[in-house]
Amino acid sequence: MPPNIILIMTDQQRADSIGALGSPWMHTPNLDRLVAEGTAFTNCFVTSPVCVGARASLFNGMYPHATGIFSNFQPWKPNWIHWLADAGYHCASIGKMHINPYDELGGFHQRFAVENKDRPLFLKEHDRAFYDEWDKALFARKLVKPSRYTRLAEDRAGFLAALGCFDWPIDEDMHPDFFIGDTATWWLEERKAESPLFLQIGFPGPHPPYDPVRRYLDEYADVDIPVPSVGADELAAQPPMHAALRQNMIDYNIDSIAWRENPSPADLLRLRRHYAANVTMIDEKVGQIMEVLQRRGYLDDAVVIFTSDHADALGDHGHIQKWTMYDTVTRVPLVVWSPGRAAVGQVHDGLVQLMDIAPTVLECAGVPVPERWEAKSLTPALVLGAEESIRDVVYSELGRDHIQPYSEYLVMRRDQNWKIVYYLGEEAGELYDLNADPGETENLWSRAQHRERREYLLRDLLEWSVAGMHLGGMPEGRKPQGPMRIEK
Repeated sequence: MPPNIILIMTDQQRADSIGALGSPWMHTPNLDRLVAEGTAFTNCFVTSPVCVGARASLFNGMYPHATGIFSNFQPWKPNWIHWLADAGYHCASIGKMHINPYDELGGFHQRFAVENKDRPLFLKEHDRAFYDEWDKALFARKLVKPSRYTRLAEDRAGFLAALGCFDWPIDEDMHPDFFIGDTATWWLEERKAESPLFLQIGFPGPHPPYDPVRRYLDEYADVDIPVPSVGADELAAQPPMHAALRQNMIDYNIDSIAWRENPSPADLLRLRRHYAANVTMIDEKVGQIMEVLQRRGYLDDAVVIFTSDHADALGDHGHIQKWTMYDTVTRVPLVVWSPGRAAVGQVHDGLVQLMDIAPTVLECAGVPVPERWEAKSLTPALVLGAEESIRDVVYSELGRDHIQPYSEYLVMRRDQNWKIVYYLGEEAGELYDLNADPGETENLWSRAQHRERREYLLRDLLEWSVAGMHLGGMPEGRKPQGPMRIEK
């Protein structure tokens, strides 16, 4: 029988949020165990710095220019889950997948969808409004979902000062990350394991609001977490989209974050402590899931993959959340645990893309990988002592949406030495020497001495784009949707 495959995904988790991978301020004993017993990829980059663009690539094996999915509100569904089902797998999804529409099965036999962390039950924002499993559980317990709307109504001044950081205010087990972890362990306990399992578990955290249970936040009360310092020169050298995006985040309280210009070091430390505490909560649930998998025999032959769909700037470069191409947004954790398949304790620093998980899963399941896929298998890098490079270059793409309505299309090209970000139809762009400036604080786009390098990288981007056009087409122009309008 082929192995059980468990894909655990968080939402908006940074690559520097696992203790064993060089972040000693983090309390992540269960993720540390996966790293110690498996293979970790320290340079995994997403194909899009938003949920749906990245997830559509992962579950279709192609870049956004081929899937046609560039923003969070476009309809999409996976294309390879049903191949696993056809091969005899029982396919289940518990938690966040961000399929559009939310209730699409997407090839799974079962879905326990939990999607809308900050959206209220009482206000229909648009035609995507959907009551998920968490909504139903809250209603059954007669609990009101915490959201930007309830927080603004209860304490407007406190909300505006919080930068999206809150203590979880209702029953602990109703925190969405606890709810999903507990649902997963319950389902595994109840299931009669007769066929191989493909289980996708999607945690909504540490996506904002940054709302951990207090006892986890207390673990970080005296922990010194690095915080960024952003200079005026760096901000001035950024493309115009960046200032406009920051202003949008300031104006519209997106995901319960009342952002502001130049938050203090103390504000940023508080923000990062809340974020870290939410990661630790998820880490605990990962440990409980692994314990049930072990006790129920699933780990006798299994592949466990841990990753995230994109990361969070957390104040780096003056930004919060995503929608930019900095490494702190596009680089995510990726760990593969599979005794006999993934080398123990191996750290691979070669470039890979999040979507490369797809052919790796299919190979483990004995399912043919489509030749036209742009995703590449990680299998060669899982071998002990593997030095083979999976990729020399990684790319990421983003289109206009209602939160980032200021640039029609932007695309990143990154190798081990240089990064370039091109904004369609705009004179401004980004160019970074990653050896001299790994923090990406000095934009060289307009420097005359780097013009030849810039033009070379732009030609490479053009060739890559043209080569991909026959796979699905480049984005068509779309009218700006405008910023999200919510109650102030």
